[in-house]
Amino acid sequence: MNTKDFYYDLPEELIAQDPLLNRSSSRLMLLNKETGEIEHKHFYDILDYLHPGDCLVLNETKVIPARLYGVKEDTGAQVEVLLLHRKDKEHWECLVKPGKKLKPGARISFGDGRLKAEIVDILEEGNRLIRF
Repeated sequence: MNTKDFYYDLPEELIAQDPLLNRSSSRLMLLNKETGEIEHKHFYDILDYLHPGDCLVLNETKVIPARLYGVKEDTGAQVEVLLLHRKDKEHWECLVKPGKKLKPGARISFGDGRLKAEIVDILEEGNRLIRF
């Protein structure tokens, strides 16, 4: 399985900016595997769909506000970098768009040159190791 199998366009207006006060009121999408029908419920409805022997996997990751927009220095092309996690003082593992254009050695400038980065490596999942 590759992480790129999960890439899709998500309209900005559908991305939550703040958590709900009552987290159980979060939206829950149900997909019927047999018919392909999609239903929209709330997370508090989840008990109606769990049965003995089911496995529920919880994702406790935290999202950091780390989306950077810059330009590729040699072409001026627009670049989007999403910081995933810090490797050390200078290096971060990142998702980048457009990925095919950002090969090792590519340099990116952010904020009119106030921050610069270089693509160091392409990791196994297609993520990039970037040195800032």
